[in-house]
Amino acid sequence: MSFRLPMHQRLSNALTYGEFRIFYQPVIDLQTGRIVGAEALCRWPQRDDTFSPPETFITQAETSGFIVQLGEWVLRTAVTQMSEWHKRFGDDLQLAVNLSGRQFLHYNLLKSIEDTIRASKLHPSKLEFEITETVAMQNAEDTIGILRQLKTIGIDLALDDFGTGYSSLAYLKRFPIDKLKIDKAFVRDIPDDANDLAIVSAIIAMAHALGLRVQAEGVETQAQADFLRDCGCELAQGYLFARALPVDEFEAMISKERPQPSVQA
Repeated sequence: MSFRLPMHQRLSNALTYGEFRIFYQPVIDLQTGRIVGAEALCRWPQRDDTFSPPETFITQAETSGFIVQLGEWVLRTAVTQMSEWHKRFGDDLQLAVNLSGRQFLHYNLLKSIEDTIRASKLHPSKLEFEITETVAMQNAEDTIGILRQLKTIGIDLALDDFGTGYSSLAYLKRFPIDKLKIDKAFVRDIPDDANDLAIVSAIIAMAHALGLRVQAEGVETQAQADFLRDCGCELAQGYLFARALPVDEFEAMISKERPQPSVQA
């Protein structure tokens, strides 16, 4: 008799047997067009050569608590990979990793991060953690304390999906963050939608007034990129530049920009 394992058991088995993969979406400097970093994104291949939708299995992992274990694996794997890329392509590339709500509030978060950085020898300033605006506002006072602890390690911090989580501007100025990421929902219809133009322009101006950098998500057209650049948005990611790529494809893309030095005989 056949039966289907519960999702939490399937997730656990997938991690045990090495089924998960990390893909890397390039982050682009809008002024130079160069790759300056990558966001690490977890992918789960299936037997039919498709991928389980991230929003499905990540939500299940979050609900079951498995996200903590999965998140630690993602962090270790991605940090180790970025450390290797630094040796080959230069150490100015920055790695962005998402922290879920459960990870962010887990008691062992700081020790896990410090151990991972120490083992990989990646400089903390080359690691950026992204938390969503919604997670940040669930308990804003606790968020401030945890973010400050992360800053003492030397890690950069980004507020993701900005504009969708109803954050208080009074708290925003207290969060020790380095970057705002504009949610793709506001980028999708620029430069044709006047409301989105106004919102994006205002977010960029506000961020700069607070001393923050700005990164736009979901950039798909040159017109979007041009508008964002002209408004002063520093960074972007999206299909205009590249989808999330497996390791070999990311390496091929960055190798075109940064040829590895030849080894002298």
